[in-house]
Amino acid sequence: MAGFKDIIGHEQIIGHFQNAIVLDRVSHAYILSGPDGSGKMMLAEAFAAALQCEKKGTESCTECHSCKQAASHNHPDILYVTHEKENTISVDNIRKQINQDILIKPYNSRYKIYIVDEAEKMNQQAQNALLKTIEEPPEYAVILLLTTNADSFLPTILSRCVCLQLKPVLDHKIKNLLMKRYQIPDYQAELSTAFAQGNVGKAIQLASSEDFNELKDSAVQLMKRVKDIDVYEMGEAVKQIGTYKLSIHDYFDIMMVWYRDVLMYKATMDINSLIFKEQVYEIKKQASQSSYHGIQEILKALEKAKIRLNANVNFDIVVELLLLTMKEN
Repeated sequence: MAGFKDIIGHEQIIGHFQNAIVLDRVSHAYILSGPDGSGKMMLAEAFAAALQCEKKGTESCTECHSCKQAASHNHPDILYVTHEKENTISVDNIRKQINQDILIKPYNSRYKIYIVDEAEKMNQQAQNALLKTIEEPPEYAVILLLTTNADSFLPTILSRCVCLQLKPVLDHKIKNLLMKRYQIPDYQAELSTAFAQGNVGKAIQLASSEDFNELKDSAVQLMKRVKDIDVYEMGEAVKQIGTYKLSIHDYFDIMMVWYRDVLMYKATMDINSLIFKEQVYEIKKQASQSSYHGIQEILKALEKAKIRLNANVNFDIVVELLLLTMKEN
C-alpha cells in the first residue's frame, strides 16, 4: 500500500487530507472522482492508513502495527465494501456492510473507515440507504466513495460529502516515474505518457503492455486510410482490440493523440512537438488537407464516442457517427 509520499501528483488532494488531519477536521464522507487508473484507491488507502497510524502524523509511518495491518489489507477498522453483481451495488450491500456495521465501534482505532470502490454502481435505493448514515454518522465514521462519475450520485449525497476531483498528472512526472521506478526506456516512456493523458495508472499499464505497439500501429493504419474506409471496416478494426487486452477507450485515445499531432503541426509546423514523429509525412499531409475547425470537430467527436460507449449506446451507431465526422472533416 502506497503512502502519500509514494503518490505522483495530486498534491492538492494530499494537502487537503493532511490539513484535515492536522486541524482535526476530518469529514465523515468524501467523494474521490476520476478516471480508472487515476489514483483514487491509492489516495483513499494512504488517507486511511494515515488516519489510523499509531504515530498520529499526517503520513503512514509504515512501521507500526496499524500501518502493517493497513498495508496487508487486514486492518479491522479499514473496511472495503464489496458487491457480487457486476454492475450494481445493491441496497443490501450498503445496509449490511455499512449501515449495520457502522453501529459497532472501532476495534482498536480512532476511526472506522469504509472504502467504496466503483461507487457509481450504487442504485438509487442503495444511495438512499447510505444517505441516512451520512446524515447522522457516528463521530468515528469516515466513508470514502471512489467513482469515475460523480454525476451518478443523488444531489443530497453530493451536498453532504467533500468532493475531490482528481486532475491529470503532469507528463514529465509520469515519464520520470516510468523511467526510474519501472525502468521503461525513454522513447517508450514518452509514448506511454502521451497516450495516458495525465493518468498514471494508465501510463504504467500501457508501458508494460506487450500489445500496445501493435494496437498503436493498427490505429495508425486506420488514420492513414480514414477517407477511404467504410463503417464496417472501421467497426471490425476497433473490435479487434479485444485481442490486445486493452479497451476501446485506449484505441480512441490513440486516435485523439494522432489528431492533436495534426493540429499541433498545423499550428506550429514544429516536428519536435509531435508524438507520432515517425509518421511526420502523413501528419503534414493531413494538416494541409484539414481546417482547424475540422480537426477540432474530430477531437470532439472522439470524446463524444467515449461518452456514448459509457452510456451503453449501440457500438455500431457510435462507430458510424464517429467515422462520418472524420470523413467530413
